[in-house]
Amino acid sequence: MDKQKLRRITVKKILLFGKNGQVGWELQRSLAPLGELITLHSTSTDFCGDLNDFAGIQQTIRKIAPDIIVNAAAYTAVDKAESESKLAHRLNAQAPGVIAREAKQLNAWLIHYSTDYVFNGHGDQPFVETDTTEPLNVYGKTKLEGEKNIQNSGCLHLIFRTSWVYSAYGNNFIKTILRLAQQRDKLTVVNDQIGSPTGAELIADITAFALLATKQKPEISGLYHLTASGNTSWYEFAKFILESAESANLPLKIKSTALQPIASSDFPSAAQRPFNSRLNSLKLAKTFDLTLPAWQTGAKRALAEIFRN
Repeated sequence: MDKQKLRRITVKKILLFGKNGQVGWELQRSLAPLGELITLHSTSTDFCGDLNDFAGIQQTIRKIAPDIIVNAAAYTAVDKAESESKLAHRLNAQAPGVIAREAKQLNAWLIHYSTDYVFNGHGDQPFVETDTTEPLNVYGKTKLEGEKNIQNSGCLHLIFRTSWVYSAYGNNFIKTILRLAQQRDKLTVVNDQIGSPTGAELIADITAFALLATKQKPEISGLYHLTASGNTSWYEFAKFILESAESANLPLKIKSTALQPIASSDFPSAAQRPFNSRLNSLKLAKTFDLTLPAWQTGAKRALAEIFRN
């Protein structure tokens, strides 16, 4: 058989949107062994990677004709979304629908990422995929609509809801706490919001693992919760970060013992946050035969990398 023809048959073509985000950065590593990987961001020039340009996105997908589309791009400025609701809606709700309809036409898989913010945060039990959704803010509402647009398209899909995402790359809670602890004499962190800090590295690795499983079991198409195991508060997470920094002899103005817990009501923000961000990932673990690591495992690895740099 002709080598070029054989290559077309055996090599999957993967299109990644949002390559410069925390998850997108890690996906470039985890997806590379799975096929021919085309990565785009909002200012890419060869192809359109700007989710605000629906016609450009459609043209990109039709020209590349991927077997797998991974959408790691989104509007993630939670507070700013309250005043930029139209833009958040275009990027988080409408754009995923556009991508999903193109995926359906190609019979391609679509991988998409959503959030615990689709829930109201009531109670103290982890939410399962079938629990009633009731977003508290614009960001959550637009992400939920994006989920529904994908599901309604009829395309093969994996939607991963995750929460409290961090990595050694980009801006996130870990880096904010380290920066503030080096600058300030006093630091307060909310102690009444509970969730599972989840590394972008873990999300990317599970994405790649799940994509391998889709070859044998297309029936696994659907919605899954994906977080590290265990949970903590933002205050306890911050304390963990500072304790790790102290062990690494990082110079800090404030020590972990001086960190002060506060209530969410003492830290007003434009967007209301859920108190309970726990997600039950048992469906994911069972479907893909996975053991999800404790949140501390990934956090330690990310911190070690940050300290090295």
